[in-house]
Amino acid sequence: MKKIILSNGLIRQLTAILFPAVVMTVLLLTGTGCQTTETKPRPTSPQSEALILREGDALKITFPGSPNLDTTQTIRRDGKITLQLAGEITATGLTPSNLEKEIAKAYGTQLISKEVTVTVIASSISVFVTGAVLAPHKVVADHPITALEAIMEAGGFDYAKANLKDVRVIRYENGRAHTYFLNMKLVMQGSQADPFYLQPSDIIYVPERFSMF
Repeated sequence: MKKIILSNGLIRQLTAILFPAVVMTVLLLTGTGCQTTETKPRPTSPQSEALILREGDALKITFPGSPNLDTTQTIRRDGKITLQLAGEITATGLTPSNLEKEIAKAYGTQLISKEVTVTVIASSISVFVTGAVLAPHKVVADHPITALEAIMEAGGFDYAKANLKDVRVIRYENGRAHTYFLNMKLVMQGSQADPFYLQPSDIIYVPERFSMF
């Protein structure tokens, strides 16, 4: 077999050509590995967090095409409400808009108009607000409340310290903690219109700028 001898100049040229490609391949492989082993909670967009109906919520249900069916209902402990002509309907776990669809489906052809409106008029909820706010404390509300409203109830942001871009909502579900990251600066600027509704016992943490946590 014929031996190929490369000059030092040729070796340097090959190294200059091949080294960037090797480095890029390593970076891509490393990046892929990081994605598969990421253990931090994935940020959830505020837009995806709609108002969820719960036991004890008081609802005003109106039928624009059949006002005689208008009613006010409180969701029972079994998660249901009872409507005339339609019977029992499960309400917990649904958004108001989803419940509107379920009610319209339950009535079927009995409704002249399929339009149904569900409005939450009362809801008992308590959450905790801590971190860089002026008055950290437990906030109790008798109606659905958003993250921004809870922060305002706690005196508002401490603007000298607060990192509005990285507000966290910690929520315990099925024995596990889930963290939602909110950019409240966009909300305050009016760039983010969809509200983030809280659930009972949520913890809202407003970190300080350059915080280690």
